[in-house]
Amino acid sequence: MSQQQQQNSSPPYASTTAAVGGLPTIIPDVPLSAVFIFLYMGFAVINMTIFQVNKRRGHKFIPSAALFGFSMARIATLSLRIAWANRQTNVRLAIAASIFVNAGILVVYVVNLLFAQRILRAKQPNLGWHFALRVVYRALYVGIAGALIMVITALVLSVYTRNPNTLRACRDVQLASGTYLLVFTTIPFFIIAAAYLLPQSPAEEKFGHGKMKTKAIIVLLTTCLCVLNAGFRAGTAWSPPRPVSDPAWYHGKAPFYVFNFALEIIILCTLTPLRIDKRFHIPDGSKQPGHYSGLIDSSTASVGEITAEKEERENNRSLHNV
Repeated sequence: MSQQQQQNSSPPYASTTAAVGGLPTIIPDVPLSAVFIFLYMGFAVINMTIFQVNKRRGHKFIPSAALFGFSMARIATLSLRIAWANRQTNVRLAIAASIFVNAGILVVYVVNLLFAQRILRAKQPNLGWHFALRVVYRALYVGIAGALIMVITALVLSVYTRNPNTLRACRDVQLASGTYLLVFTTIPFFIIAAAYLLPQSPAEEKFGHGKMKTKAIIVLLTTCLCVLNAGFRAGTAWSPPRPVSDPAWYHGKAPFYVFNFALEIIILCTLTPLRIDKRFHIPDGSKQPGHYSGLIDSSTASVGEITAEKEERENNRSLHNV
């Protein structure tokens, strides 16, 4: 009792509003977290093994390493939740657990956008490799880093003050960041639409293994799951705050585990077994049209030259067949 009084009288302060997942308890949080830790460990081992095997073969595929890092971050997230369940009055553990819950999924958001970007560059090289679009991508990546920094800052600051104006500002920052991340997750929809709805480019390329339509379906499926994840986060954030003693249904443990970790496991089950390391692999150093399919090695060739070379190869193949 004295410890709780001390924590209430000095920072960091325990939250007075309900949060998604609520206060973790031994049952059911520890067993559920342990199960998810086991699953994430499996995907961490698989993705790192794939990355190392490919690397030894000269096939460097960074997204596999990114998914390994994501899985390890989720192991840390759930480990912190277990520790928090055993020390419920430790506000610092609560802060760390909340930061990891919000930060880990961003890796998947970025990887999904990267795959959509590769499809657009293959289907529509003129548009996909345009300098203006490169600037937009970089701005989006900077924005997602900024959103993460703002969320962490707002979370930490909100437990070290009781000033209503500061708390209101922290909430506004969290709302803005959550909305940005939701918009970010929808971008692959528009990229894939542009890749397939625009007139077919004469300089269209292929990359990796498998059909391009299968690649697009994978991206669209993971995009739907990412939007569902980000939409739940944004929706709960925009909902009116409720006291800890009167939480809404979406503050429960079931929504917390389903819309966070269960969805993420489904995403990993989609990406890893389908061998994205083979389907979405591109040659190292690809910087312009022609690099995906290996039509050119020079950085000075133009799209017109690529198209001409492609047509020449097709003509030679036709003559050879005759």
